[in-house]
Amino acid sequence: MPVPLENILYSARRFNASDIHLIAGLPPTWRVNGEIVIADAEPLSEDDLRNLMNEQLNEEQKTVLHKEMALCYSKNIEDLGRFRITIYFRNGSPEMAIRTCSDQILTRAELGLPVTIDQLLEKPSGLILVTGPTGSGKTTTLNYMIDSINSSRKCKIITIEDPIEYVHYHKKALVVQQELYTDVTSFNTGLIHILRQDPDVIGIGEMRNLDTIATALTAAETGHLVIATLHTSSVTQTVERIVDVFPPEQQPQVSLQLANSLQGIITQQLLPTIDKKSRALAYEMIVIDNAARHIIRENESYKLYSLLETGAKKGAVTMDSSLCALYEKGLISYDAMLSKAAHADSIRHKYNRLEV
Repeated sequence: MPVPLENILYSARRFNASDIHLIAGLPPTWRVNGEIVIADAEPLSEDDLRNLMNEQLNEEQKTVLHKEMALCYSKNIEDLGRFRITIYFRNGSPEMAIRTCSDQILTRAELGLPVTIDQLLEKPSGLILVTGPTGSGKTTTLNYMIDSINSSRKCKIITIEDPIEYVHYHKKALVVQQELYTDVTSFNTGLIHILRQDPDVIGIGEMRNLDTIATALTAAETGHLVIATLHTSSVTQTVERIVDVFPPEQQPQVSLQLANSLQGIITQQLLPTIDKKSRALAYEMIVIDNAARHIIRENESYKLYSLLETGAKKGAVTMDSSLCALYEKGLISYDAMLSKAAHADSIRHKYNRLEV
């Protein structure tokens, strides 16, 4: 008999795992503070995984999985909380990657976010982007922003998520959360319908394609505050990615739209702390001012890094300066800092640790 999924999820909560991996031929595996830990248990067989999968899915989800060969959905279990479950295939065998979701929103200080984030959230309209690789805390930051607005502003907030990880309850704002494949068929289709529902703030779990980006830019230009995530690794790359996804003949117009609507970008990474008990947030951030708007409008995004280096008074931070701050506070190791640095040689020189 395979271990019930609820037992595996209970163990993950007990050991404070951020993720669970169920892979054929291995025991259940957890990610704890960024490191992989293999459970002391019997390996899961392909049949075990198929049985676990079939027990969890309804017929509509099975149809989507058969068509897309992958499926992501959320599951709420009493006393255990909410989980994001992704099913995929390897050599024809189903496997699962499961993210444990928190039932509470941490404060800005607890997350390690800058105070500039709260200042951005006071903007009545425009586009705020949270970027970074998978597992860098983008969804957590997005939900902090939604909760902060919900706590401080009388407005209507609508989100599209894949899937919903944090459940927001009405505070000062009205909050409507929609889940991909449950409430909407796609990010873009959902976003088009959202614009007809009188929103003030729109949260987009991920800007995945040209259509979604185009609609988000239009929403940001027409009086809405749009907060979205994107898989990019720097401020400069974020601007380039948004423009480059469009055909060449549309790029000048997109650069103009982006220059007019963009309010700020934060790019994130999570690093293990020295004591291995948690992870620390490093970030690169820019608040868009007239100089940045001119650079974006002229499609000269490579010049943005200079603004990051010189704009500390305006809330700008480079990834390397954020990493150095964590290192100097004793939160991360020298090697961890170097592994995530954009300009490792400059950091070696800063600390007089040049390689021979």
